[in-house]
Amino acid sequence: MAKTINVCIAGLGGQGVLTASDLVAEIAFRSELDVKKSEVHGMSQRGGSVNSDVRFGERVASPMISEGEADFLVVLDETQIEVNRHRLKPDGILIVPSSIPEGKLANPKSLNVALLGVLSKHLEFPESLWMAVLREFLPAKILAVNEESFRLGRL
Repeated sequence: MAKTINVCIAGLGGQGVLTASDLVAEIAFRSELDVKKSEVHGMSQRGGSVNSDVRFGERVASPMISEGEADFLVVLDETQIEVNRHRLKPDGILIVPSSIPEGKLANPKSLNVALLGVLSKHLEFPESLWMAVLREFLPAKILAVNEESFRLGRL
C-alpha cells in the first residue's frame, strides 16, 4: 500500500468515535503499515463533537488529515455530516448512519462497529483481521452484539 489512506471518524461524545479509530489504527498497524492517529475531543463529555483522524500507508508523516483530503469520512451522528463534509476529498466516500438498515442493529450503541463494517468493504484488510481485533479490543459482554453489527455493515 504505497498510497496513504486517510480515514476521518466523526460523531458525538459517547458514540465510540475513539474506539472506532483505535480499531482502524490497530488493523493497519497489524498489517505492517505506518499509522498515525489524532483526536479532537471538543466538549465530548457533554455530548459535543468528537473527531479522530487515522492515516496509514507505507510512510505517513503527519497524524492530521488536511481539509478536503479524507478518503473516507465515517460519521456516527447525522448532525455531524454537514459539519465535517469539508474534510472529505471530492471523490472520497461518505459513510453515514443511514448506511445501516433502520431497526436492524441489536444495540444502537454498536453503530460505530457497524459503520466500520461498511468501511471494511472499501479497505484491503481481511475480514478475519477485523474480527480478531474486535475480539481483542472489546469487552466479552459486548463482543457478540458488535460482531453481529460488524457483519451487518458488511452486507
